[in-house]
Amino acid sequence: MIVITGATGALNGATLEHLLKLVPAGQIGVSVRDVAKARPLADRGVRVRRGSYDDPAALLDAFEGAGQVLLVSSNDPGDTVPLHRVAIETAVKAGAHRILYTSHQHIGPDSPFRPARVHAATEALLADSGVAWTSLRNGFYAHSLGWMLGPWRESGTIAAPADGPASWTDRGDEAEAAAAILARDGSFDGPVTLTAGAAPTFDDIATIASGLTGRDIQRVVMDDEEWVAAQVAHGSPGPMARMLLGFFQAARQGSFAEVSPTLGELLGREPRSVRDLLAEEPAA
Repeated sequence: MIVITGATGALNGATLEHLLKLVPAGQIGVSVRDVAKARPLADRGVRVRRGSYDDPAALLDAFEGAGQVLLVSSNDPGDTVPLHRVAIETAVKAGAHRILYTSHQHIGPDSPFRPARVHAATEALLADSGVAWTSLRNGFYAHSLGWMLGPWRESGTIAAPADGPASWTDRGDEAEAAAAILARDGSFDGPVTLTAGAAPTFDDIATIASGLTGRDIQRVVMDDEEWVAAQVAHGSPGPMARMLLGFFQAARQGSFAEVSPTLGELLGREPRSVRDLLAEEPAA
């Protein structure tokens, strides 16, 4: 059995939908916090059980009989590494022969981007778990551009701190690839980098946006602290603004510049690009 956590969320929910096209529903289980929310999955033949990283007993029941477990990285505030430790240890205790985890490209304990440090610590736990593991090192999720670019359609400017190349990748493509990897049990060991085929900068994105709209979209580089203050003034929590600033700082170091052909190979087509995604956005 394949057990998926976070199956009512955006990423692993999409992974589940793709997996149902590849594997019979009776061979899939989900671990969710809210069983009622997952009732439609149960109606389709998926095993639904309550499970949460902060409840090891319930999680063990949710993982019962699992051969593979796909762990979604926790988005709880604070230090999530202990939660990931519980999830990994519980999967091992349940007898899973492989643990998969939704990680991020270019992780490291010294990254200015906080999630990269969390993923690095979690991958170390996976490496020490004693079972086979696969880390899905996803490219930076392109839906984040919706708020990171700011109201560029209205203002005609992309105002943000200095950045660097980033392999902005469609979350739906990442989900489809994860399903393919699960269905090919054992095809990938350790880290696998899954990115779109290009790594544009915000300057490049301004050029793309100009071509799509027929307007001159300008790229304006803001001071880091000025940008954080502006985010807070517009209602963003300070810690969130600081975390996002870490993206720009890491991008300037080239942390997200790597692109890999693996995602396209798994999809059997070119991954969606920034141009594709911006073209789908409704005009202001």
